[in-house]
Amino acid sequence: MSIPQSGGGPIERHEQLAEYLSLGCKPKEDWRIGTEHEKFGYCVDTHKPLPYEGTRSIKAVLEALRDRHDWAPILEAGNIIGLEKDGANISLEPGGQLELSGAPLETIHQTCDEVNSHLVDVKDIADKIGVGFIGLGAAPEWSHDQMPMMPKGRYRLMNSYMDKVGTMGKSMMYRTCTVQVNLDFSSEADMVQKMRVALALQPVATALFANSPFFEGKPNGHKSWRSRIWRDLDASRTGMLPFVFDEGFGFEAWVEYALDVPMYFVYRDGEYIDALGQSFRDFLKGELPALPGETPTLSDWADHLTTVFPEARVKKFIEMRGADGGPWRRLCALPAFWVGLTYDQTALDAAWDLAKDWDAETRDELRVQASIHGLQTKVNGINMHDLAREVVAISEAGLKARAKPGAGGLVPDETHFLNALKESLETGQVPADELLEHYHGDWNGDLSKIYSEFSY
Repeated sequence: MSIPQSGGGPIERHEQLAEYLSLGCKPKEDWRIGTEHEKFGYCVDTHKPLPYEGTRSIKAVLEALRDRHDWAPILEAGNIIGLEKDGANISLEPGGQLELSGAPLETIHQTCDEVNSHLVDVKDIADKIGVGFIGLGAAPEWSHDQMPMMPKGRYRLMNSYMDKVGTMGKSMMYRTCTVQVNLDFSSEADMVQKMRVALALQPVATALFANSPFFEGKPNGHKSWRSRIWRDLDASRTGMLPFVFDEGFGFEAWVEYALDVPMYFVYRDGEYIDALGQSFRDFLKGELPALPGETPTLSDWADHLTTVFPEARVKKFIEMRGADGGPWRRLCALPAFWVGLTYDQTALDAAWDLAKDWDAETRDELRVQASIHGLQTKVNGINMHDLAREVVAISEAGLKARAKPGAGGLVPDETHFLNALKESLETGQVPADELLEHYHGDWNGDLSKIYSEFSY
């Protein structure tokens, strides 16, 4: 989850809220790719999750990255809770999931190099202290009581609030991981088209990247339990957002939506002030109970936008949020999938043509069924396997049209990053299917085998 935002002056006009979003508009030549991925850490001998402190701990990994690889520490109340270097940062999810938020880069080649370098560094450190990291959408065995809480004020507030607004908020916080990509837009109209494609086709990403068929030690009946968890987290800040498909949607409509999402906090002088359930609209009027008489800054607005969790999200860029964390090679497939669909106009138009006639009920049911059945989903005459073939083909065409070479020009474009997805389309199996096949086959129901066979 996001670190506190900074650098925003006072909000003196309502229009500044939409203007803040519009500052993300960039010419196509300046579009970049920001890949984020989370992973679970565990002790190799016990398979238990990593505590924050100790010889084998999240803190030990962060300090080693700081000392051996020149990352600058991010501190909160004297605790190291993140790192930053060269436009990238490493942060902690509530249960200690380690997240790389990559720098904004020009090509998938570059972002994949960044992912690979990060995982090599983390593995080198982890091996030396008896720690492992694994990419899954949900913790396969661990109970809520086994999960540590990272020393971040934001998470303490969220922890106390989650049970009031849903049934699975704490499961999301402590026992899920995702991979996502952040993408740019050139104009308000471009943002609108990309958001509509992002939300409509997010279930395709959920199906292709489904990788969480286990929870608390057994199969859970879903290919993506992570996606299932998000459906019962907090209805006011999650979901498929039908209003995005309404005529007239734009930056101002997103502002109105975000203003209706209850607040979590206000960040002041290194402290998270409890504003749980309070209204940013009241904050604009100087009537926030947590800070009576005080009005917000643009940094407060930026912070508030990070507490909105739909399947795709607008900030100064668009976040694609529907995929499970997964195997090493799929971490590069996710940005390739979405860049191919959205960074070439012909591909973007073709993607929208696929989805433009779906109604809200169809889009939502695709999301639900993708979490259960993966590529075997069927909704209102839509066969997910066939749909995914079409979508990946459009993405591949978009990447070919981009023609961004790699490996010093030896690789002509970025299409090979889709190979993992094309293999799934050929076999009909996504990572969750492979895991279930092992569980019911050679693992003989012994889920502990997942650590030695599927860790990074």
